[in-house]
Amino acid sequence: MSRGSGGTSSVTMRDVAKAAGVSIATVSHVINDKPGARIGDDARRRVHDAVAELGYRPNALAKTLSQGGSRFIGLVADQIATTPFAGQIIHGAQDEAWRHGYVLLVANTDGNADAENEAIAMMLEHQVRGILYSSWYHREISVPEQLELTDTVLVDCFARGSGLCAVVPDEEQGGRAATEKLIAAGHQRIAFINTTTPSPAQTGRLAGYRAALDAAGIEHDPSFVLDASPEQEGGYGAAGRIVESGVTAVFCHNDRVAMGLYDGLREHGLRVPDDVAVVGFDNQEVIAAHLRPPLTSVALPHYDLGVVGVRILLGLDTADQAIPTLVACPVIQRQSV
Repeated sequence: MSRGSGGTSSVTMRDVAKAAGVSIATVSHVINDKPGARIGDDARRRVHDAVAELGYRPNALAKTLSQGGSRFIGLVADQIATTPFAGQIIHGAQDEAWRHGYVLLVANTDGNADAENEAIAMMLEHQVRGILYSSWYHREISVPEQLELTDTVLVDCFARGSGLCAVVPDEEQGGRAATEKLIAAGHQRIAFINTTTPSPAQTGRLAGYRAALDAAGIEHDPSFVLDASPEQEGGYGAAGRIVESGVTAVFCHNDRVAMGLYDGLREHGLRVPDDVAVVGFDNQEVIAAHLRPPLTSVALPHYDLGVVGVRILLGLDTADQAIPTLVACPVIQRQSV
């Protein structure tokens, strides 16, 4: 079974872990002789036996780099590189890493657990300075065990009780900013089309909407808060209720809902913004900039999330491990208000 004689460079910590019947984290603790690691004698022996039998040795390049200080930062993401706007996290992280002399190693796993484990193991073998772990939308996650082996910052996601710093969009501030934009334009009867999908965006944007109304002294009308599926069909289906409510402005949970609302309002003979002003959320350029009229939208700060994630990882900015660092969501003004 030995692979030590000819192909040692292809043997990874994952191979050793599989042969020894332990986790990748255990293998890393053993081969790096990590102080304080609670590993039984039997597991330690199995790891050493697997290392010897497979001929495993740490990546030579990574070892050389680590002796002088690794200049790699890892970024592991589920589907971020394939989404229409979330790839900006990678751009922000890459730009900030370069500014400080680091190279960003990116792994897009498409949500595959095996690919994710392999990617993290590879980055650990290359002795990365740390890892940014990101999801394609803001949510709570379960932290992969291997991330305990290096400095880690969560980006666009969080894990309560994990002890890891997290950087996320300020959903409440974004919802407040969207509603304030409509109030500033003179509107008092403002509806909010929220999503039916539980998420930080669902609760945060609603809280921001209510906070803006409170600050302006506008009484809440529960009938002005509508739930709809977070797609174009949801906004289209809500149009009739919007017309019946007599509101003059609508804040939509996202741009796809706003796109559907445009269609529904048009069928009812109403014009945006002359009859009903509309604000979206996400600032998906392919939608917001090309609707007629172009849609005012609150942007998710993906680029800045990547920048701040790197800065926290490198110790350039401080962060509270118990509370996610919030990044503001700016309003992008167009002609729908």
